[in-house]
Amino acid sequence: MVSVVEVLALLVAAFAGGALGAAVGALEAFSLAGILIVVGETTDLAGGAAPDPGVGPTALGSTGLTASVGLGPLFGPHVAFAGGAAATAFAARQGHLDTDFGYHEAKHVTRAHGPRVDVMAVGGAFGVLGVLVTYASAGVGLPWDPIAFSIVVTGLLARVALGYPLVGTVRGDGLLDMSPYADRARGPPRADGGVPARSGIDPADTMGGERRFAVEPWLPHQYRWGEVSALGAVVGVLGAFVTYRSASPLLAFGIAAATLLFLCVGVERFPVTHHVALVSSLAVVGLAGGAATPAAVAGEVGLLAALLVGAVFGVVTALAGELAQRVLYAHADTHVDPPAAAIVVGSFLVALLDVLGVFQQSALPTLGL
Repeated sequence: MVSVVEVLALLVAAFAGGALGAAVGALEAFSLAGILIVVGETTDLAGGAAPDPGVGPTALGSTGLTASVGLGPLFGPHVAFAGGAAATAFAARQGHLDTDFGYHEAKHVTRAHGPRVDVMAVGGAFGVLGVLVTYASAGVGLPWDPIAFSIVVTGLLARVALGYPLVGTVRGDGLLDMSPYADRARGPPRADGGVPARSGIDPADTMGGERRFAVEPWLPHQYRWGEVSALGAVVGVLGAFVTYRSASPLLAFGIAAATLLFLCVGVERFPVTHHVALVSSLAVVGLAGGAATPAAVAGEVGLLAALLVGAVFGVVTALAGELAQRVLYAHADTHVDPPAAAIVVGSFLVALLDVLGVFQQSALPTLGL
């Protein structure tokens, strides 16, 4: 039985993790988590250690450095990334942000806030909330990735708690219409606090940089259905191949997350793919019956079958992410993470196929079924 002291220590660590995410930037913290996961998984592979599905119900069956740090209460994305994203929304609401960021400042998740005490406190509070939601989801056995679920929930809670609209103002022909962005239509100001209110659309972009796009796709280079599908298939194959050769459902995810450092430093058109890599990897593990070594995976399923399954789940997850960005992000003021929503959808499908007897895995909870 977990003692009160251990719970308190976990929450203190989570507060520090969320505050750190606010200080260094949400996406930067997530990239660091990716690096830690890669190190943790490769260390386990080098040591010949097989994942123990009985350890860490919130860490997708991982152990060691991955479970305790990369997905733990300090750098776990439900803590540091989610805390940093909520802190950014708070900083924008307080009028702390007025940069050259092209979208609403509350979405500026690559922004490091430094040691601003009030912003770090908000990040810490949402880091604690992230841990609580994650453990609640895993404790009930809800059939999806509890970390991704927590990121979505805390993102929506931050939006409501800080006074932002839950969905936002829908422009164009509905939630799924991105044409106002393609037409470069402009709407309200990008920053909160002290910026004079403006209204209307400015198709010619004559009002300058203080007005935001009327519709803001999560990634301006990654929102067209066909391109998203193609990218999903490619990364799904890559995730499946890495998992087939390593038996790790998290190594490809860690690699994809770590590469987001390139996005943080301003590399243009760099794709975001960690959600696709994770779900395709989980699908391969499920297809292989939860095999814990490369030899065991190869004994259960052929490489071509694994790659095809990875491609299918990659496309489905990528499209789920695009749908999520159009519904939860493009018309709103704050960052609710489309990849996290996509992981919830994709991991639910993996868990459902497990319940139906098509897959067999232990990384995801399945309501005890």
